[in-house]
Amino acid sequence: RAPPSRVNPRLVGMSSSLTDAPATSESPKSPFKSVCVYCGSSTGNRPEFVHAAKALGEALAHRGVRLVYGGGSVGLMGAVSTSADKCGGKVLGIIPTALEPVEVSGDAVGEVVVVKDMHERKAAMASASDAFIAMPGGFGTLEELLEMITWQQLGYHSKPVGVLNVGGFFDLFLSFLDQSTESGFIRPEARAIVVVGDTPETLLDALEKYKAPVSLIHSLAKESKVE
Repeated sequence: RAPPSRVNPRLVGMSSSLTDAPATSESPKSPFKSVCVYCGSSTGNRPEFVHAAKALGEALAHRGVRLVYGGGSVGLMGAVSTSADKCGGKVLGIIPTALEPVEVSGDAVGEVVVVKDMHERKAAMASASDAFIAMPGGFGTLEELLEMITWQQLGYHSKPVGVLNVGGFFDLFLSFLDQSTESGFIRPEARAIVVVGDTPETLLDALEKYKAPVSLIHSLAKESKVE
């Protein structure tokens, strides 16, 4: 295999790599050119986590959708990216300089964009993607997922956000969101931002049909005028 293409976005203006996802005419048509996947840099201790990651990579490739992820080849991140690549899909990994060494993140597939730090990485991943999917993971996965939910709630983007609930992994998280909604901290329309699917295909189908709610900022402004 040829080595992955590595790009420093400060030299190319983050333009071509982060926005251009080549279409594949043989694949089923999808409204998404690129989907960002957040997931663990470890595989976890249940085989279904890796199986689901591979299935998601395959599903994205078959739909002609480019995978955007955090780079490297370790854990679930490696499983989803390697699967997408083997199935003929396009892959874009965005990784900070500190995590770039092979000893840390392993060999990557597809194209790799090296950025300065975690903040730049998250911004680049968000800019390059039309939708976001969280798989099982730890602190980083949860932080990235919640940021995308929060940004949509405030109206900074209207891109679909989903969780692949492998083996009920996100059940407690979803219960927390329900409890926060019942307690008056999350509005029902904001709670609906989180799209849930048990398999890659059902989740992608739901994300493709998603319509973003009115932003919280717009709703608060409208309510203040009524009062």
